[in-house]
Amino acid sequence: MSGHNKWAKIKRKKGANDAKRGRIFTRYIKEITIAARDGGGNPTGNPRLRMAIEKAQSMNMPQENIKRAIQRGTGELPGQSYEECTYEGYGPAGVALMIESVTDNKNRTVSDLRHILERNHGKLAAANAVGWMFHKKGIIRVGRSTFNEDELLGIILEAGADDMRTDEETFEIVTAPDYFETVRSTLETKGIKMEEAEVQLIPENSVKVEGKEAEQVLKLMDALEDHDDVQHVYANFDMDEKLMTSFSE
Repeated sequence: MSGHNKWAKIKRKKGANDAKRGRIFTRYIKEITIAARDGGGNPTGNPRLRMAIEKAQSMNMPQENIKRAIQRGTGELPGQSYEECTYEGYGPAGVALMIESVTDNKNRTVSDLRHILERNHGKLAAANAVGWMFHKKGIIRVGRSTFNEDELLGIILEAGADDMRTDEETFEIVTAPDYFETVRSTLETKGIKMEEAEVQLIPENSVKVEGKEAEQVLKLMDALEDHDDVQHVYANFDMDEKLMTSFSE
């Protein structure tokens, strides 16, 4: 598992009881709104909406909030007009960053992100300065105690998955974006519980970061992820997992 994926996993565990859960709700509301706007308000025929709803429910978001977000997306209720934007940048030690945002004011968002990066030893970059270092992959995680490894491997390969990796706690299933929904639906049909399922930007190569620079990278990641307009931050750093765990506490 890459350094960034380890960081995301640590943050996800912490998020369930985090004091910043309101910001997490805001992100999910934006994702639900955009998914409903682009693909309709019926989650059965809209995989992106279905996944957004499931993530919101996993954080115990009230059903009424989810319903209103869908209705804003479909135009049944008035709401802000959101735009999806991806920004590229560099962090300490030359770490490459891809920042996915949803905003109702691009000028505000880019100004805020520039300020956050510069304050934390980073900088914004031009389009495709680092984008070529990342590729889209479907990532699905299943708890190791949930299912037999050999049986799960057979199921996901037959459904079109590329690979399956393991760590102490989870099976990490990797798919091409085009096969992500097929693999996910297959697992769902077979009653296999998924801890995470989404299409992510995965770096081709990683940068080993240690010492003070490692702490600076994590501080920057925290600051970016705390911004209300930021949905996801992907980075190509690799560092000691103990440091990541201690930093998030």
